Amino acid sequence: MPFPLEERRALLGVKGVGPTVIARLEQMGIESLSHLSSANALDIVSNAAAIVGSTCWKNSPQARSAIHAAIAFAQSRHA
Repeated sequence: MPFPLEERRALLGVKGVGPTVIARLEQMGIESLSHLSSANALDIVSNAAAIVGSTCWKNSPQARSAIHAAIAFAQSRHA
């Protein structure tokens, strides 16, 4: 099940977070801000790298930054 529409729209407003980032989160079973707020950024980028078969997610400062920003946003909404 994907992120609820309101949460998806909110995440798209976070710098660096686009449809691909959200799609990867959903592929990992992260489908709500509540779930994302307790996630670990390193686990997410490692799993995303495994999903796409490339280390770009794990090694990219932009990808790590986007995931950190998404988690911080989720935590601010579910503190």
